[in-house]
Amino acid sequence: MTPTIKNCIECGVILNSPSNWWLSFVGKQHYKCIDCYEIRRTENIIKRKYKEGKQPSSKLLAKLLGTRHKAEYNKIENGYVYIISNPAWEGWFKVGMALDASDRCSVYQTSSPFRDYVVRYSKYFEDRRSSEQQIHAILTKEKLERRGEWFKGSLSDIKSVIKQH
Repeated sequence: MTPTIKNCIECGVILNSPSNWWLSFVGKQHYKCIDCYEIRRTENIIKRKYKEGKQPSSKLLAKLLGTRHKAEYNKIENGYVYIISNPAWEGWFKVGMALDASDRCSVYQTSSPFRDYVVRYSKYFEDRRSSEQQIHAILTKEKLERRGEWFKGSLSDIKSVIKQH
């Protein structure tokens, strides 16, 4: 079954399968993005707990707050597409998107004992999500080895693709 262009009935975001909408939702005509679906599902679990006279766990409540925060964050379209690297993986560069590239890199630093992730380049876009997807597609088309958002190639080639976009 081919997905049709729809918007989430909760937040209005365009539904792009599989990035923010499960393909299985097409047959059910369930037009909610994954974030809104998760919020509603978690809210229902919490309501059921209260009806049963039970207190929902703090983990469940934290999940609801985190999902709501993520949904609000995802509504912001503008931001940066960036390149980061780590000397431990020479020749590999992460091409990602964020509201603020340097802030995004600081999150990576917490997972590295050496705090050695470096932002190599960033460019502002009105639609960071779409731009990142298009840049990933171009880099893949140029036959760069890929692992998720990490690409093996030269920094100048990757930077050139982003600059031209």
